[in-house]
Amino acid sequence: AEMAARLSENRLVSLPLSRIRVIMKSSPEVSSINQDALFLTAKATELFVQYLASYSYKHGRGKEKNALTYTDLSHTAEECETFQFLADILPKKILASKYLKMLEKEKRDGEVGEGEEEEEEDEDKAVG
Repeated sequence: AEMAARLSENRLVSLPLSRIRVIMKSSPEVSSINQDALFLTAKATELFVQYLASYSYKHGRGKEKNALTYTDLSHTAEECETFQFLADILPKKILASKYLKMLEKEKRDGEVGEGEEEEEEDEDKAVG
């Protein structure tokens, strides 16, 4: 009976419960996960993703192209207060050349202390 209940529960959620459990257990505060809490977290996540996608489609260029694009999602994260916490996860795409120019401008504008300057040079060496 419990197996049948789990199978019917799984059909109500598109996301894999095993993966959700792994993500939840990655938090040091979590020791055990109740099956109901796991199911509700998965369902809430699924509904949130659906809401983000439909909002982005309606408010982006998706309707014109009849498609949802990354740009639509990043625009939503930037412009809509509800989704602003996703701005770091869904940043606007920019060309690498533009990003490098921004870094150079920041370097020129900001007064960098000696210790910080050395760290930046080390990071440059590691990257390039």
